[in-house]
Amino acid sequence: MDYRERESDISESYIAFDNFSLDCVGAQQYAWGLMWREPWGERLAKQAGTVSRTGPDWGKTNMSNADIPTVQHFIGGRRVAGDGERFGDVFDPAHGTVSARVALAGVNDVNAAVAAAKAALPSWADTAPLKRARVLFKFKALLDEHQDELARIITREHGKVFSDARGEVTRGIEVVEYACGAPSLLMGKHSDNIGGGIDNWHLRQPVGVCAGITPFNFPVMVPMWMFPMALACGNTFVLKPSERDPSASLLIAELLREAGLPDGVFNVVQGDKVAVDALLAHPDVDALSFVGSTPIAEYIYTEGTRHGKRVQALGGAKNHLVVMPDANLDQAVDALIGAAYGSAGERCMAISVAVAVGQVADRLVDALVPRVKALRVGPGADEASEMGPVVTGAHKAKIEGYIADGVSAGAKLLVDGRGLQVPGHAQGFFLGGTLFDHVTPEMTIYREEIFGPVLAVVRVPDLAAAIDLVNGHEYGNGVSCFTSDGGVARAFSRQVKVGMVGINVPIPVPMAWQSFGGWKRSLFGDHHAYGEEGIRFYTRFKSVMQRWPDSIAKGAEFTMPVAK
Repeated sequence: MDYRERESDISESYIAFDNFSLDCVGAQQYAWGLMWREPWGERLAKQAGTVSRTGPDWGKTNMSNADIPTVQHFIGGRRVAGDGERFGDVFDPAHGTVSARVALAGVNDVNAAVAAAKAALPSWADTAPLKRARVLFKFKALLDEHQDELARIITREHGKVFSDARGEVTRGIEVVEYACGAPSLLMGKHSDNIGGGIDNWHLRQPVGVCAGITPFNFPVMVPMWMFPMALACGNTFVLKPSERDPSASLLIAELLREAGLPDGVFNVVQGDKVAVDALLAHPDVDALSFVGSTPIAEYIYTEGTRHGKRVQALGGAKNHLVVMPDANLDQAVDALIGAAYGSAGERCMAISVAVAVGQVADRLVDALVPRVKALRVGPGADEASEMGPVVTGAHKAKIEGYIADGVSAGAKLLVDGRGLQVPGHAQGFFLGGTLFDHVTPEMTIYREEIFGPVLAVVRVPDLAAAIDLVNGHEYGNGVSCFTSDGGVARAFSRQVKVGMVGINVPIPVPMAWQSFGGWKRSLFGDHHAYGEEGIRFYTRFKSVMQRWPDSIAKGAEFTMPVAK
């Protein structure tokens, strides 16, 4: 029985919400609008003797609105307050306190952003690709200057350690750098004299007004998977970032304006489900890109296509790392520690399952246990920290529930990360690294995306069983295999049904000129993110057949045109 069904103090609405898969998109508030009756965080606040100020969440305190800043929208080239009717809390996860409040867009705010993008579209689409690229070149230079500032914002609102946050910004900058080469990528082809004095040529034109809905775990990198390619192709853009860590989006907007991007070409609407549904239904939004949990990815893909939009929706993940008996064990353990516990496991490419093949299992587990226990957990701003807090108290509670469920299901809990106390940060949303052994495929902790610092070891007898295990899972985002055998590597990479495969590479995220994307329920729609796939998603293909009057024979033709 699922742990969520056993806990007497959890409401039915919380169970429904949790099954909706908190919060890979910063979608907690999004899901509230669908299915909450009595908010979980509100119940916790009542039990703790505090009052929730603006809505359900964990860790809210009685704070005056005047005590904290407000994160606004960015529409038509300037920051705007919006309708000012609803706000959400932004936390400092290391301290468990509210650091800001974020304006939650209403329908009118979304309409204003889309209207600004639509008004700016004709001029920007007609701008020469080279001139658009020059804006992106300047933007890239500004990002280089402000890289540390963006990383500090990520660390403050998400919690990940500063070095990890800086790496995230770097990966985003790489996509901007690639987008600077769009003029050559947009170049069409010409076929001379295909028959009857007719020439054929093609071009790629902008889709129109594009929107991006992005997750809390990469508040800089994932938006940059989207909008640089969209802008380089001549589209305008409306970004709806996660309400969990919204501040980076405003700095990005300011830097784009400083780089010379015309007003209205890039807009930001902060918000939750109201903003998402308004973008999905808006008739002037032509394409929408999303990264987040699978249930919401499926919802966005279904609703978006129903409204006639082009949709790219990346879903959840349960990434496996297969350790073969011939693998370099030290390297495999290093890879597992970094990929499972980096960013507190809050990555769509995190390794959450170690698949131990044959006799390597005991040696692998024996090597993992002391490494997991020795993880240095602390605030992201502390250079000594290897792992920071998780993003919210509600998410921390959810992860702890998964750990309890794993124990009750019969998995062997080797390292328990619950109850960790970080000196000076008693209210912070900290969990230690958690390690399970003897996990089986029917267990919830194996089937569902936990999105936290929990690593499950599954034992299998051979390579075939390992491949069957990976292929049998509903997610197909990323997978890795550590081996010294070229034949094993070749067979694994060809037989596994996953979109991104690493051979002795724990997190096989492609570079900016490649494309990111999964298989199965990790991707809805047939376009991956950025790279050449990004060019295809953000443009429409047009084929032109032309000839001149002096080459046209007299008289009507009633047969199918063919080459003559």
